Amino acid sequence: MKVKLNNVRIAFPKLFKPEQVNGEGEPQFSATFILAKDHPCIKDIGNAIAQVAKEKWADKADAVLKKLKAELKVCLKDGDIKSELEGFENKYYLNANNKTRPYVVDRDKTQLNPDDGVIYAGCYVNAVVDIWAMDNKFGKRICASLSGVQFYKDGDAFSGGGVASDTDFDDLTTTDVDDLLA
Repeated sequence: MKVKLNNVRIAFPKLFKPEQVNGEGEPQFSATFILAKDHPCIKDIGNAIAQVAKEKWADKADAVLKKLKAELKVCLKDGDIKSELEGFENKYYLNANNKTRPYVVDRDKTQLNPDDGVIYAGCYVNAVVDIWAMDNKFGKRICASLSGVQFYKDGDAFSGGGVASDTDFDDLTTTDVDDLLA
């Protein structure tokens, strides 16, 4: 079930090159989206999780979902379990991934590429995810596939991130190099 997340913070963006998670499994594109506990999208995500569980497990959905939440096998989790990470405490977070590269655009819908540096850990984005129920040889889960990300606005980069800009440097065209070394 498709859900749009508006004005959420992104962490661990792997949007242009697939990577393995913790060195395991097939490389995938992925991102984590951080939402305030009162974010309006929380209700939409919760409804989607409940609906895909009902479609997959019918009258057992409530019991299965309760177990999956207890085992942290649902894509939406309480950020307090990752409170040691900047930005997660007192929030929810949603992990999403996909083997296929997501659609990544700027505010004006122009496609972005890895060299643009527009989307970074800590900025705010709009995202489209597809929530689905898994029940196979790997077990039961409620997962989210990453479909697309749109830059929304700048935010404080997480831990040492970010790129320098021209305001970080002085204009040295009229300065003698020897004066700088003195």
